[in-house]
Amino acid sequence: MIEKLRTTRARIRYRAKQKLRMKSPTPIILGFIAGLWLSAAIATSPPNPKEPLTMDASGPFDVKFEQQKIDNPQAQAAGIGRLSLDKQYHGVLAAVGKGEMLATGDGQNSGAYVAIEKVTGTLQGRSGSFALVHHAVMNHGVPESWSVAVVPDSGTEQLAGLSGTMRITNDGGKHFYDFQYTLPES
Repeated sequence: MIEKLRTTRARIRYRAKQKLRMKSPTPIILGFIAGLWLSAAIATSPPNPKEPLTMDASGPFDVKFEQQKIDNPQAQAAGIGRLSLDKQYHGVLAAVGKGEMLATGDGQNSGAYVAIEKVTGTLQGRSGSFALVHHAVMNHGVPESWSVAVVPDSGTEQLAGLSGTMRITNDGGKHFYDFQYTLPES
């Protein structure tokens, strides 16, 4: 009985292996080719005309900081600094930026800041305003998690619908921006 069971199991395994061997690899190969064709078609298809393209604007900017009075005991106790921002952007973004910054730390080695800025002017010849939100941490002189982004739905006039992020660099005391953004067609 046990021998008969072993023989039956061996036959079943043998038949299963034979069926696998007899199957054609054609469906697998055709599926692979179809996947490659579809990937290539997606990669080479033209952009959707309804989708705004990501654009890049870069240039220098001037900035002035002015220390502001800390007007509440909680901020005084926390040692949080408050500064006003006054910026002038040059280049493709021809605009002024006005805002306020809260900061903590020594400002040279380690610290953090957050800021809100309203930018008013022209971007690629389109006029209006938008808001930027800043966030940065500096750890032993190295900037970490530095982000500047357009506040959603803050664009006005011809800049309505603007979205994007900005990278700020400081080279020898000179400030530069690199703004990657999308803007609906006008």
